[in-house]
Amino acid sequence: MRKQVFVGGSLHDAVARISEVMERVEAGENVQPQDNVTFLSWSALAATMTDERHELLRHLHQQPAVSIRALARDLGRDFKRVHADVTALEAVGLVERDEQGRLRADYGRIEATILLDGRAA
Repeated sequence: MRKQVFVGGSLHDAVARISEVMERVEAGENVQPQDNVTFLSWSALAATMTDERHELLRHLHQQPAVSIRALARDLGRDFKRVHADVTALEAVGLVERDEQGRLRADYGRIEATILLDGRAA
């Protein structure tokens, strides 16, 4: 699976993307599942996606972690900083917990669309 990240636009644009997919499903089209994250500005994305968080996502993609403490140990980083990173990434949907509570990043790539005109193509 992939995550698609949209940068720019508005909440209205995000709702329009969801509505379009719902209409296609209701029309009987075979629609691939989507997992989208929207940042309203470049600065919001930049504040969220740091080098350390990118490394954390790559690690979780390869090896889910049973806890933040275990993840911090695996990464060789301070627990409090890893906790803050996991919290921020969970808040935007880039880190998830499975049924057993393990931290995961199950998608293979993140595709970013940076909107210059406020509308997704």
